[in-house]
This record gives sequence, structure tokens and C-alpha cells, in this order.
Amino acid sequence: MSRVCIFLANGFEEVEALVPVDLLRRAGAEVTMVSMGESLTVTGRSGISVLCDAMWADTDAENADLLILPGGQPGTRNLEAHEGLKALLEKFYNEERKIAAICAAPTIFGHRGYLVGREATCYPGLEGELAGAKLVPGAKVLTDGHVTTSRGVGTAIPFAIRLIELLCGEEKAREVAVGIAYREA
Repeated sequence: MSRVCIFLANGFEEVEALVPVDLLRRAGAEVTMVSMGESLTVTGRSGISVLCDAMWADTDAENADLLILPGGQPGTRNLEAHEGLKALLEKFYNEERKIAAICAAPTIFGHRGYLVGREATCYPGLEGELAGAKLVPGAKVLTDGHVTTSRGVGTAIPFAIRLIELLCGEEKAREVAVGIAYREA
């Protein structure tokens, strides 16, 4: 079973966090929603509060198969300011282990140099923060090596389906897509 950690900080984009959690769990992945705040309850940008599975200090994220960063503001800034998360991302990046970010969160990868020479996408208007990336205008989801990026709320389902494909294979990704009546437009 694949292990996934998704990191939620106050101000996260709810859809970008919960769609991947839901669909990856449908695919059989063990997904841990990690609170980056002072409480297990984290409040998103639209005022929706979510009860996380674990606090940062109590999470064995180093043994995950995939790390996910949802976007939203100020959630993205809050994630980027977390020293422990920065160290974990650096470890995963250097070991070429899977990392993924959606919406504003790919800017964290851009600021850290993870996108240099890689195809990448993000929320429209933030492309200038993807230092050295090969931008692909209009791309919903891009995976280049072990790094996956996506545009925003409207691409949360294809983002999650791609992550399922990467962790569980194309057949499982198709199965989950059919099960939720999703098909590419």
C-alpha cells in the first residue's frame, strides 16, 4: 500500500487538498492529512475547517511514498515558512522521491530550484515564481521526473488521478476515474 502525506496549513485551498485525499484513499493509498498548525483542526481559505489525522511532530512523513502540497493563500506561504517541511522536501527532492504541488504551491518548488529545466505549471499569474521551469501554457497537470505540478481548483481531479497513476498504475487510475464518473473534457 502506498503511503502519502498531504500538508495542511491555515489558509489552504480546500478542494485542492480534499479531492486528492478522497481519490487516493479510493485507490487504496494510506493518506495522512498532516496539520502544520497548533491544532489538528486546520481552517482553509474559504473558512472550512478540516480535522487532520496527525500533527507535524507526530508524523512519520520520511517514510511516505509521496508528499503533496495544496495551494491557497495564505496556506502556501504558511507551508513555505515551515522549516521542518523545507528540510523534508529537500530530502525527497535530492533522493528523487515523489513530490507534488497544485495551484500556488508549485511556487515553493520554484523558490527552492526544484523546477529548473523541468516542465511545470501553476496558478495563472504565478509562473514568474517557477524559476527555470519549462512552462507549458494551459497544461492541467505535468509530471517531470519525480515532480508533479498542477494549476488549481479546476484541475484537482486530474491532479489526483495522475497521482493515483504514479502510485498505483494506470488501471487503478482508470478504475477510480470511472467510479466517480470522471472523464476528460
